[in-house]
Amino acid sequence: MKSKKITSALISVYYKDGLEPIIRELHKHNVTIYSTGGTQSFIESLGVPVKTVEGLTGYPSILDGRVKTLHPMVFGGILAIREEAHQAQLAQFKIPEIDLVVVDLYPFEETVAKTQDEAEIIEKIDIGGISLIRAAAKNFGDVAVVPSKDEYAFLLDCLQKKDGCTDLEDRRELARRGFKVSSHYDTAIFNYFNRGSGELSFKHSIHQSEVLRYGENPHQSGVFYGDLSKMFDVLNGKALSYNNLVDVDAAVQLMREFQHSDPTFAILKHTNACGVATRPTLGGGMEGRPRLRQCERLWRHFRLQWKCGFGDSTGDRPTVLRSADCPWV
Repeated sequence: MKSKKITSALISVYYKDGLEPIIRELHKHNVTIYSTGGTQSFIESLGVPVKTVEGLTGYPSILDGRVKTLHPMVFGGILAIREEAHQAQLAQFKIPEIDLVVVDLYPFEETVAKTQDEAEIIEKIDIGGISLIRAAAKNFGDVAVVPSKDEYAFLLDCLQKKDGCTDLEDRRELARRGFKVSSHYDTAIFNYFNRGSGELSFKHSIHQSEVLRYGENPHQSGVFYGDLSKMFDVLNGKALSYNNLVDVDAAVQLMREFQHSDPTFAILKHTNACGVATRPTLGGGMEGRPRLRQCERLWRHFRLQWKCGFGDSTGDRPTVLRSADCPWV
């Protein structure tokens, strides 16, 4: 399992929340901690000894913080394979081994979402942090990487249950998460620069997912990538299936055609419109008015299907939408 004791760690994070238990657990196991900038100040405020990256490299943080950790004294200790030839070079240049890298990247996506100031957005493109993640993940045979605060709990569990050690399986899993974080981050940056370029290149990265009740058929599985809670308010009933979402998508596309019209009512079954009706208001009498009687007939049709309980042999009920219910169309 190639268990390794963590003896040294480099920690450089943007958000400090959730970091304290990690710091205290590393200190408990006598781990030498290297850090810089705001992270260094945070660790010092906890009363935990910390060595500066500047003291390791012999260079201060320069260019308004753009260059802090990009140095052979840092990356040599991360990328060196723990075997004779590499360790001889570390000894030659007096480079200390680094067994753990903890990073939380600049919030690029958050910045893009809140401002159009390109200068501010560009400054939130992390260079050192993303390089640290890739270097540590590449050398997972000897180094553990924590690429975001989402992995703090995983690391803390390892430290507490394995007496300050990590197994190869742990390090490989953290490397997988590291490349997941770095690829998502680079995709977001590319998509920002690709806006309006006209290049037909599609790159998308979604971390969040939700297992659906079933896929296109009951014996198949289905997964929705994204956050359903941002699209729907769950009132009651069963969990959504793949077919439910396909029907809703078809219904929304239909409602788009009536978004500037009177309130409209539609019934769909397996993406096919069973009927569509529109009228000036949702309430009021229908007697003597052909257009409204059309709505009434459609409503009776819907009530009949609903009363039957099952629309067809698959057991699916019809999807019903009104244009008034679809603020996103």
